[in-house]
Amino acid sequence: MSELGDLLGILPAHRITALAESGALKLAAPFAEGQVQPASLDLRLGVRAWRMRASFLPGPGRPVAACIENLALHEIDLERGAVLETGCVYVAELQESLELPADIAAAANPKSSTGRIDVFTRVIADRAREFDMIEPGYRGPLYAEISPRTFPVLARAGSRLSQVRFRRGHARLDDQGHRDLHARETLVTSSEPNIAGGVAVSIDLAGFDASGLVGYRAKRHTGLIDVDRVGAHSILDFWEPIHDRGRRDLVLDPGEFYILASKEAVRVPADHAAEMTPFDPLVGEFRVHYAGFFDPGFGAPEAGGAGARAVLEVRSHDVPFILEDGQIVGRLVYERMAERPRALYGAGLKSNYQAQGLKLSKHFK
Repeated sequence: MSELGDLLGILPAHRITALAESGALKLAAPFAEGQVQPASLDLRLGVRAWRMRASFLPGPGRPVAACIENLALHEIDLERGAVLETGCVYVAELQESLELPADIAAAANPKSSTGRIDVFTRVIADRAREFDMIEPGYRGPLYAEISPRTFPVLARAGSRLSQVRFRRGHARLDDQGHRDLHARETLVTSSEPNIAGGVAVSIDLAGFDASGLVGYRAKRHTGLIDVDRVGAHSILDFWEPIHDRGRRDLVLDPGEFYILASKEAVRVPADHAAEMTPFDPLVGEFRVHYAGFFDPGFGAPEAGGAGARAVLEVRSHDVPFILEDGQIVGRLVYERMAERPRALYGAGLKSNYQAQGLKLSKHFK
């Protein structure tokens, strides 16, 4: 990728395509429609998966294949599709592998639609010490660890549960960089945003429609969700709506899964990408937002996204926890793009969540 010159930051879609053309990104099959996003690439499941005894990291010197050989309970053929059960851990080979240049690293995350159905997925590389982190110059296969938490899912070869970003150099903004960008672009609609390690987003429990809908709680013992079918499932078969009762707070029950939304509208400028930071124990005993990538143009008026909220996947941990309207629940961290994408999120790309309010995953009618 010498043609990048001294460009630093997140690689846009046309540079991801160039990675494939140069052989740095290897594909078992040609790109699928919509697979390359403005600042990320969807990763496709391969034909083989394994039910695992436990989650694992290979660590230095070990390929993932050796861990699968030691820990797999049985192999699963994904060619015709397979049911992945709740509470189980699976590892699937991916159709994409890498031969990265020494100056390009990658980071993965669940896709938004994956997080919103509470499927916990992480990417594993050979010799990895961390999930979802791929070191500069990595050469080898990629695998997805998949663990449905609430709903059993039907997946198949080609299903896209995870996404990856490619990064050259360090481009993450510091606090002053976030303040300057907000002053120029209005990243969130808060009048005085809380900026410390990212831009704070808070929870909206005031209601999103005339009925006072504030969120959804996932039901247990439901039917299957087909991860590749859009608009195929009834909301009430899988979700219990939660309405405002005049108190503007919500008790999170341990182990339950909730879909809520931010009070602030969020914007990602065309020359930046953003990510919701992982769970911070300083704000409470819960985790927010499995799917952390926000592409350039999300919430941007010029891309049809004015007023877009951040939809938040929330799970309490060991104790009940009370959320109150306006409470900070997460932070968006912004990074510079190496170049502006040629197409923005939502701008003619059939993006599912542009201009969203409180919105469930694309699988529901």
